[in-house]
This record gives sequence, C-alpha cells and structure tokens, in this order.
Amino acid sequence: MQLHQLSRTTKNAKKKLVGRGGKRGKTAGRGTKGQSARAGNKKRPHIRDIIKKIPKLRGRGKNSNTPTKVPSQVVTLTQLEKYMDTGMIVSPKTLKEKGVVKNHGGKLPVVKILATGTVSKKFTIERCLLSATARVAIEKAGGTVQ
Repeated sequence: MQLHQLSRTTKNAKKKLVGRGGKRGKTAGRGTKGQSARAGNKKRPHIRDIIKKIPKLRGRGKNSNTPTKVPSQVVTLTQLEKYMDTGMIVSPKTLKEKGVVKNHGGKLPVVKILATGTVSKKFTIERCLLSATARVAIEKAGGTVQ
C-alpha cells in the first residue's frame, strides 16, 4: 500500500457555524446582551486583579532573585565539650561531620561560638566567629583561636 492509496474511514468533522439561521438563530447560544455576548469577547483574568492588589516592594533590588545571606548557626561551649574530643580542630566542616550544625542551602554555615556553659578540653578554633567571653574561656582551657 502506498501513501496516495490511503483513504479515511470517517468523514472530517465540520465546525458548527453558529448564528446563521437554523437551530441556533438570534443570540446563537450566547445568552442575551452583555460583554460575553459580543464578538471579540475577552474577559480580564481574575488572578490579574489579585496580583495588582498585592503591595509591591519598590526600589532597587527588592524584587530581584539575589541570593540571601547565609544565617550563622550558634554553637555553645557545652556542645563543644559534649561532641568534640581533646585536641580537635573545631571548624564548620568538623562540626558538620559531628552533626552539631547542618548545611544551609547546600553550603557550610557560618558558625558562631557562644560562651554558654563551660569548657575543659583544648580546642583549636578555625574559621568560626566567637563571642569575647567564649574566646577567653577557650584560651583559659588551653585552646587556641586562629
């Protein structure tokens, strides 16, 4: 069989012509008068009205997709004492490995060590923010801050 030998088994369905006499005369199934009875009827989508009512943040960079600042995660001296061993290097990477802090958006978090509790082990602190009292407590226990 060739392409030119093919024939349809069913006829083409013709589009119904409306408003030209016959069973759909006069209003042609459009009801009576009004916007939706007219030709070229286009209604404004209701979602657009909702969007227009939402307050917009005007100004430079307010509605852009600029990445947000990674919030710092707080670690206390009590947590360091509990999870870290003597002589360990305390950094965001080692704290994540021990399960003390979690990744934020696939990146290592900014870690801040606060002086809640006491510390008796020696630590080497790297790439962490410290409060002044936490720095004093760590150095008092024999640790170092880099």
